[in-house]
Amino acid sequence: MNHAERIRDILDLFGPGPGQDQLLPVLHALQDQLGYVPPESVDLIAQAVNLSRAEVHGVVTFYHFFRTTPPARCTVQICRAESCQSMGSDALLAHAEARLGCGLHSHSLDGAFALEPVYCLGQCATSPTIMINNAVHARVTPARFDALLASATEAI
Repeated sequence: MNHAERIRDILDLFGPGPGQDQLLPVLHALQDQLGYVPPESVDLIAQAVNLSRAEVHGVVTFYHFFRTTPPARCTVQICRAESCQSMGSDALLAHAEARLGCGLHSHSLDGAFALEPVYCLGQCATSPTIMINNAVHARVTPARFDALLASATEAI
């Protein structure tokens, strides 16, 4: 099944002619199913919810949650909140950038890893904290980061 068919199937879940108030649920459903919101889906979505292509594109690009490219196999998020920064997350971020070969908001050259900031994982007492593929890890040192990354790499 190609993207256009999958997009139509997702739109069908919202009934005939979903309204403008259904734009965010449609986008979330699409990203849940495909892992991202393909740029070619914007026209179909706009027609379905009776909005302009520009309005749909504006929503997709405004919210940081939505991706317009396929996700990496492994997403590494490093907490950038004050508590983690005071406990060494800046040095940890520098280590992660060197280890992954990419900066924040980007992918490694092979597309295997994405490095993203996150602003508080609720583990302030055990800073610095990271999240790898939705698993939270606290008191992370550069050496522990390498071990966690190796484990995550084996799992993908």
